[in-house]
Amino acid sequence: MKPSNPESCIVVTGAAGFIGSCLVSRLNHAGYERLILVDDFSVLSKSHNLQAKRFEKKIERELFIDWFKEHAEEVSFVFHIGARTDTTEQNEALLSRLNLDYTKSLWSICASGRIPFVYASSAATYGGGEHGYSDSHVGIPLLQPLNPYGWSKHRFDLWALEQTEAPPAWHGLKFFNVYGPNEYHKGRMASVIFHAYHQILEKGSVRLFRSHRSDYADGWQLRDFVYVKDVVEVCLHLMGRGTPSGIYNLGSGTARSFYDLAAAVFSSLNKETQVEYVDMPTDIRDKYQYFTEADMSKLISAGYSKPFTRLEEGVADYVGHYLRTGTYF
Repeated sequence: MKPSNPESCIVVTGAAGFIGSCLVSRLNHAGYERLILVDDFSVLSKSHNLQAKRFEKKIERELFIDWFKEHAEEVSFVFHIGARTDTTEQNEALLSRLNLDYTKSLWSICASGRIPFVYASSAATYGGGEHGYSDSHVGIPLLQPLNPYGWSKHRFDLWALEQTEAPPAWHGLKFFNVYGPNEYHKGRMASVIFHAYHQILEKGSVRLFRSHRSDYADGWQLRDFVYVKDVVEVCLHLMGRGTPSGIYNLGSGTARSFYDLAAAVFSSLNKETQVEYVDMPTDIRDKYQYFTEADMSKLISAGYSKPFTRLEEGVADYVGHYLRTGTYF
């Protein structure tokens, strides 16, 4: 159920991060300013993401659960976007604490307080794609993620599906390859578009990974790239009535090659495409997804009708209005 009015109190975790800060911006645009922002605010590289945002309070991640237990009656909706998102992270204890146990705690408070709950899952849960990319609950137990990050997200999805006590409405969103403004702080984990833009400015060419599989040509590994503005539109849609609780894919629904992506960045800069291929780092070579494509039929059949941004259009907007100007969403 949608918060009754813009005075409703909404929690956004991961609020200083990439997707979280874009969600805060979109909520502000919709008139919501009673926002409780949760994150590790000691990471100063993320601080620019909250410039000009309107909110009521910032609470450190490690202090929030205690605050939430005491103030749950004030909260009308929770967007749990925060997570340890480094797909190369090997510290399983850290991933379990931040991506599994923390989310369980929020779920439990939302269940007892009757607070709608949206949380971030990941397409990394699909592993190598051997079981396809359908978000049907029937197939989720079969999935085999390729890395500890994917497993941490998958384990929470499995746990959520087993619960008999749940928030009045809950939605787990399997984010595919999200790109767009406010990812400046992400370093190695920023989108290929972000890195391609800077490589073009510095060298005039883009580096893409060679394929280490005979069935994919260099640069023609395929991913579902989804613009962050589409992601936050879906989040707002889930504040409304009618979407059945459950786990949903959130991608564009169309797989595109990394070469297509690079070409789109060159086009946005009015430059000829120049690509060089480099070996994939050995630490991710055996854990690499060569193909992802979100089956979006479940979300669409549940009532979401807005079109998703084509890769070329999203890249042009991202480059033209954010990367070239150094501005934030």
